[in-house]
Amino acid sequence: MKILKFKNLFNFLLAGLVLFSVFSCEKDENTRVIKLGHGLDVTHPVHKAMLFMAERVAEKSGGKMQIDIYPSQQLGSERECLELLQIGSLGMTKVSTGVMENFAPGLKVFGLPFLFRDRQHRFNVLESEIGEDFLNSSIDKRLKGLTFYDAGSRSFYSKNPIETPEDLEGLKLRVMESQTAINMVKNLGGSPTPIAWGELYTALQQGIVDGAENNLPSFYLSRHYEVCKYFLVDEHTALPDELVIGTPVWNDLSEQEQKWLKEAAMESSEYEKKLWRAAELEALEQIQKAGVTVIEADKEKFREMVEPMYKEFSQDPKMAKIIEEIQAVE
Repeated sequence: MKILKFKNLFNFLLAGLVLFSVFSCEKDENTRVIKLGHGLDVTHPVHKAMLFMAERVAEKSGGKMQIDIYPSQQLGSERECLELLQIGSLGMTKVSTGVMENFAPGLKVFGLPFLFRDRQHRFNVLESEIGEDFLNSSIDKRLKGLTFYDAGSRSFYSKNPIETPEDLEGLKLRVMESQTAINMVKNLGGSPTPIAWGELYTALQQGIVDGAENNLPSFYLSRHYEVCKYFLVDEHTALPDELVIGTPVWNDLSEQEQKWLKEAAMESSEYEKKLWRAAELEALEQIQKAGVTVIEADKEKFREMVEPMYKEFSQDPKMAKIIEEIQAVE
């Protein structure tokens, strides 16, 4: 019991130090400074988009607002940053919607395979009222989404050729710690194995897993292509990233400040789309140069295998309505 109390006290003091650092760096009383912490590398398209957002906020506000960005987990992991947002000790962060589904259950719909018809359909959904509802669906957890960032679509890669769902049978495939991702691989006949992203390269080398699934830039930048020489373009899921602000900070902003920030966030989302597409094309070119065989999948065969997941999701009336609304978007 004493140890638990000491741990709680330590966490409280740590949060207090972070809180002090968040607000003590304001240049003067007329400058609103918001800290944004995230786990991405500075070369990542989303980081570059957030730098663009910071520039736009400064321009729109005439220097009255400033966003200070801390990449590469300087202020904690995705989960830790979200917790700091909730208590007001950090302003903003970027997380995967796969993580955000723990705070807004409706977001787990993005884990459904082949939910979107194509890239444009995905953008149309995220930029519609449906997308705005998703961004606001975690407000009761003291977290408000500002915009979505494109994180591309996820595909399978392996040490052995994969062309059909039958080729996945029995393969140990790394997945995120997401029940939806686990169920997807099970439906396709594979053996889902949750492993931390930072440990995956070694796990692939040592044969702990036979393959994994992710987007092209992540496959390339992680150098997983050095171990896995086959990339199947099946584009089974597309989980966007989400830019999130804690409601303690959001609610403290004036209406004008909220407007500046929201507009800049939306503009950065448009900017990031172009960066992401360029990163995808670069990754595709480089992995092929490195000897990776890129295989185009017959998506219909994969789609048929995961149909039971739609039936399971549709048992929940709210989820069934969300799926119907998404599929109705032109």
